[in-house]
Amino acid sequence: MGDDDVKYNLREIEKLVDHTAKVWCVAWNQTSGIDGAPYVLASCSFDDTIRIWEHIPPSPWHCKLLIKNRNTENVRSCSWSSCGKMLAAARFDATTDILYNFGEGEGKIACVSLKVGTSGVRCVNWTRGKATVFATCHLDNTIRLWEVTKDEEQNPVFECFAKLEENLHTRNVNMIHWNAEMLLLVSCSSDNNIKVWWSEDGADENWECVQTLDQSDNGHSSIVWALSFNADGDKMVTCSDDHTVKIWKSEELMACADGYAPWEHVCTLSHDHPIFSVDWSRVGCLEPDRQRASTIATGAADGTICLFDESTDDDKDDKLSYKMLLKKDKAHDTAIHSVQWCPGGNKFLASGSKDGTIKIWQLETLP
Repeated sequence: MGDDDVKYNLREIEKLVDHTAKVWCVAWNQTSGIDGAPYVLASCSFDDTIRIWEHIPPSPWHCKLLIKNRNTENVRSCSWSSCGKMLAAARFDATTDILYNFGEGEGKIACVSLKVGTSGVRCVNWTRGKATVFATCHLDNTIRLWEVTKDEEQNPVFECFAKLEENLHTRNVNMIHWNAEMLLLVSCSSDNNIKVWWSEDGADENWECVQTLDQSDNGHSSIVWALSFNADGDKMVTCSDDHTVKIWKSEELMACADGYAPWEHVCTLSHDHPIFSVDWSRVGCLEPDRQRASTIATGAADGTICLFDESTDDDKDDKLSYKMLLKKDKAHDTAIHSVQWCPGGNKFLASGSKDGTIKIWQLETLP
């Protein structure tokens, strides 16, 4: 049977209903399902709470930890460090909460709140390769880079080492995302543009915008809501209010010392509605004998989830192209704000929706 003859299904295996308002973000702990580790998922909501969910097969999913905020603004984004021991949460009251000591026992979990200025925090994202660096973007359109160090008593210390405030987006920054090796930081915005931030030595305060992807680069014509990288960091996917998903590539993902390699448009994929979330899996979600290493998931305004995969059309020579694997209509009752693949390679996908629910899905091959 050829690749194009294989049919897939996205099966709902769990529905989590404890949030009382729209779910803005779902984020897998980076150790989930790896080497027998439990599956751990964080979620944040307009109900001002963060929930930590856990699944140890064959036991059912349950809410292991509930973090209630201070009756202020809603929690907009959350992200785990690559070591799985720290969770950052972005809030509209201008603070970023860092929960740490996960894995050390529930009684040892602690929280530090970082507040800079009065502008709300829209998104937070940790690097994958370096557990001590994360970024935040703010409603004043600035972006800040943070590093975690230790004091003499081995307690974490959080320091802002760079503030990106030149050549900024002109409207809200909706998401920031590091590439796989922390060589680049990319932001997307309600100004319809995507910006690439880079530093020659990769660590100091001299970060600058080295590329802006707009309509003249085959970019989006409306708000860009989200972005994600493939596992190698040489391809990027973005999604927009203009009903499209766009694939980008860098010819060679260069090390910082070798200079910056620009991004180019590869192809455009269409949806029937605005697309609010996208995630590119880091490990193969399809059958082991298939050549393709990863799958793109999208969540749309009408509650639809779509999966895309690299095409095997031999007539296109070496040109990259992508096709839709499946479309899951009515995956949620209304808009999906967040989708994320589990890093453990088990074909699990989490989705969070405006309907207040979180769903866990499993990608399976139909007979």
